[in-house]
Amino acid sequence: MPGLETILAGVLFAAIVIYALLGGADFGGGMWDLLASGPRARRQRIAIEAAIGPVWEANHVWLILAVVLLFTAFPPAFAAMMTALHIPITLVLIGVVLRGSVFVFRKYDAQDDAIHRRWSTLFGVASVLTPFLQGVVIGALASGEIRVADGTVTSGFFAGWLTPFALACGLFAQGLFAFLAAAYLTQDTAGDRELQEDFRLRALLSGLSLAPAAALVFFIARDHAPLIFQGLTSWWAPLLLAATSVCALAALAGLWLRRYRLARLAAAGQVACIIAGWGLAQYPYLIVPDVTYAATAAPQITLRLVSMGLAAGALLLIPSLAYLVWIFKLRGNALDVAEG
Repeated sequence: MPGLETILAGVLFAAIVIYALLGGADFGGGMWDLLASGPRARRQRIAIEAAIGPVWEANHVWLILAVVLLFTAFPPAFAAMMTALHIPITLVLIGVVLRGSVFVFRKYDAQDDAIHRRWSTLFGVASVLTPFLQGVVIGALASGEIRVADGTVTSGFFAGWLTPFALACGLFAQGLFAFLAAAYLTQDTAGDRELQEDFRLRALLSGLSLAPAAALVFFIARDHAPLIFQGLTSWWAPLLLAATSVCALAALAGLWLRRYRLARLAAAGQVACIIAGWGLAQYPYLIVPDVTYAATAAPQITLRLVSMGLAAGALLLIPSLAYLVWIFKLRGNALDVAEG
């Protein structure tokens, strides 16, 4: 039977997956907001705003959950991460706060075109840079260049996150979130055929770009993240690759055939499989190669209290979030909700 540290590590990983599927799509929406073009650019931004607006704050609950779990259940690992990667993580936090603030200011400031355009540019830039830095952090943790001895980071403040592997992970994260957002928006704009076609084209193009981006990360890992490369060539890798490929083909087929509900579900499955591959390849390390979750787990009494808190919180959190999604996502598309 798995110990509490294993269960909590699983919950931590699950929170990251859910955050990517929900919050990651919000970042992707911001990227498409920045790239909105053509005669329907303003309508594209309105559709993105309508899709993100009701849920973007709730989606960050999963990131908060992951951070809280990390520093309460695995405090030495949290300390090492925050020390070694304090530069990119600080930039991520600035990006998250800036993006949310700008989103509100754009909504309620004067709707003059010049003012609206400035807020939109700032919102889009923050939406592009933040997921890139998040991918860089993930790549740095897996690179093997962050070294920790007796709980102290010995590799300095620039190790890992400026490597080709980490930078490639950042670019891949951007592409992944952009694809996810475009796939979601095809269904969110069901009431407007022209907008739906705009986001369908964006989803197809970004979805097709993921294969070469993933191949780039994989081949760079061979020299710059050997443990991850070894994990990605383990016995389970072909099975996960097959599942990812099926989801990717289903998503592209759904987009091509205009089966948008299928495309949305398959895109989410594809992203979940990709993140699962990263988690399995890095297991059992939180920071490769010196920090494992088992070695940095908090005392058992702390783990028990955290587990009880999670169980009690889930009784309130999960139904509340499910109701929120049902109200703003499942009862109708984003434009209908906005108009209502």
